[in-house]
Amino acid sequence: MSKYTRKLKKLFDTAPVQETAVLVALIPQNQTENETSEHLEELAFLAETLGAKTVYRFTQKLEKPDVKTFVGTGKLEEIQSYVTHFEVDMVIFDDDLSASQMRNLENELKVKVYDRSLLILDIFLKRAQTAQAKTQVELARFQYLLPRLTRMWTHLERQRGGTTTRGGAGEKEIETDKRDIRNQITLLKEKLRKIDKQGVTQRKGRKGIVRVALVGYTNVGKSTLMNLVTKSDILAEDKLFATVDATVRKVVYEQIPFLISDTVGFIRKLPTHLIESFKSTLDEIREADLLVHVVDVSHQGFEEQISVVNQTLSEMGAGEKPMLLVFNKIDKVRPMPSEEEMMHMTEIEVGEANFLDLDKLKASYAKKTGIEPVFMAANEGTHLEEFREVLLSEVKKQHYKIYPHYLEDEVYDLSQFEDLE
Repeated sequence: MSKYTRKLKKLFDTAPVQETAVLVALIPQNQTENETSEHLEELAFLAETLGAKTVYRFTQKLEKPDVKTFVGTGKLEEIQSYVTHFEVDMVIFDDDLSASQMRNLENELKVKVYDRSLLILDIFLKRAQTAQAKTQVELARFQYLLPRLTRMWTHLERQRGGTTTRGGAGEKEIETDKRDIRNQITLLKEKLRKIDKQGVTQRKGRKGIVRVALVGYTNVGKSTLMNLVTKSDILAEDKLFATVDATVRKVVYEQIPFLISDTVGFIRKLPTHLIESFKSTLDEIREADLLVHVVDVSHQGFEEQISVVNQTLSEMGAGEKPMLLVFNKIDKVRPMPSEEEMMHMTEIEVGEANFLDLDKLKASYAKKTGIEPVFMAANEGTHLEEFREVLLSEVKKQHYKIYPHYLEDEVYDLSQFEDLE
């Protein structure tokens, strides 16, 4: 194991004892405190997925981050006092920090400092399973770390002595580390190009069969739905980014074969390097004939999550593809009560209940997408048959574009698709 690999392994390994964290977020003028609270809930979920317990949250109304420390002087002192008194292990910021901000914050707080991108990269690092995903995450991580070496390596202040050191006497070890990482980035890009070529060859073999991609915000139930449709056993957890690797399975409904893929979930402020390095995996989405957009309808911010996914799809060039909306987790919402029922409920009951007018929601999104959405609870199999019927109907539309000469009731040889997976 090389020197820089050992450093990174040590950096990203999580201790078996659960660490504690405080969260920090700014509230700009155009953002409400409720929205900030929702964002911090998501950040706390990310921290939990990594293995850290959130013990406190700090917010500050500030139009733009402080150049040196992200937060104002008074707020930094408040955070520092809390961290010191309660012996907190890490401070996590809901936005990305510059290298200088990270260095300054660690110098002041004397604990580990995470920003949103580093937190997500760490989670992806632990969850990647395939060679492609591991290479992609490694590349994203190195690209992220390169400008931040001054904070990542505590030994970098030491000088290398001797005149034989490359670059002359007294060269800082950081320069050597930078060269090492640049070399690794070059090697990883070359490795990824080879993997991509294999993927292109594999995808060519899938021509002539409809391809469906499950997309959506992270933790909305895509993997659970994938398991139902394909009768497989893909990891499905109540954690963010339970799925990092794209998984493809073949399905046959009524003699109509199609491929369905479960892809990595999207999230607010997904690190740019991660999006760029996952282009090959996201080709499953770009090359799909039909997108199945899974939504956690029980989440209070589900409409914002839909917007995030749609925006990301547009940026990928997949925003115009046919899309079936699946509103999942209806078991966690309650239908809108009548006025008479509302009169007999207390304010607390009304406040705590997750009411939703599903009929109104259905009509609204059917008009927007042109395809009537499906409401289901994948974890319980509720309305699974309805989902299959709608999915088959949409798959057929794509299938007969490929094979217009086949009649809808014709049975034909499926052996050509037996090896597709």
